[in-house]
Amino acid sequence: MVSIGVQTKNVVYDSDPKAGFKMLKSAGFSCADFSLNSYLLNTSLYKSERNDFFDRSDTELEKFFLPHKKGAESAGITIHQMHMPYPNYIPGGKKELNDYLWNIVAPKSMKICAFFGCPNIVVHGFKLAHYYGSEAAEWEQMAGFLDFLAPLARDMGITICMENLYNSVGGHIVEGPCCSAKKAAERIDRFNERYHAEVLGFCFDVGHANLVGIDIEDFLTTLGSRLKVLHIHDNDGVGDLHQIPFTFTKTRENTVSTDWEGFVKGLKKINFDQVLSFETAPVLTAFPTEMKWKTLRFIADIGKYFAECISSAGG
Repeated sequence: MVSIGVQTKNVVYDSDPKAGFKMLKSAGFSCADFSLNSYLLNTSLYKSERNDFFDRSDTELEKFFLPHKKGAESAGITIHQMHMPYPNYIPGGKKELNDYLWNIVAPKSMKICAFFGCPNIVVHGFKLAHYYGSEAAEWEQMAGFLDFLAPLARDMGITICMENLYNSVGGHIVEGPCCSAKKAAERIDRFNERYHAEVLGFCFDVGHANLVGIDIEDFLTTLGSRLKVLHIHDNDGVGDLHQIPFTFTKTRENTVSTDWEGFVKGLKKINFDQVLSFETAPVLTAFPTEMKWKTLRFIADIGKYFAECISSAGG
């Protein structure tokens, strides 16, 4: 049976990471998505602001994260994936900031990932199609970034996972990078053949797929074994809300907003055997603090339900 995971954000805190990992374990999780992106927020970067967290040396960063690593190990939690801070490139942003994100934040994120013994790191593609005039030109820029990181990934045994994204143009939600499973599969294969290692894989974000109307079952089936990690969350089809699955409906008759049946079928078809990882951190601030463990337990139970569906012998 596949494992169940969730973000560390809003659960694991720097002041006492061991307690947070212990809570995750007791709630029913065996894996975690380490929220590295919490240390350099996208809301600040889009304002051309940054902190000095990644100015620390490699040794200083390892010392900072050592209690987290020990806390996870003590609780029996595996760090299966982490999210590189994003964006890694800001369209129209200052050259100094973009150079910093590319040359400092990205490689240091890879080193932190290796320090945790984490096999997968998720990166956001560059949202440049609107600026460059085509998806092909957008990909060319992103491919350069991936080529920069690929040797590190190969040497460290890490898979860089591209994620399907959305974009906002003129107040409308539209497809962003990596919304074509066919193109993603071809590009992943080319990279891995060139580097003779699984340096590139895919992170499928269910909520993002729902926003832009992706056929979830078909997308997953096309990706096949290239799918390494998941971001499982729900929304109303309008906003990227990162809520608990099955909590949004299209009608009062409870027709679900997200195609969870197609999600399960797609994973079943490709014999998915990795981690059912939930990206539902915002939920934990909506409920009272006293209900955090019960909320996590409910999310873990949904993960167990998905796992049972995927592993069942039936259709």
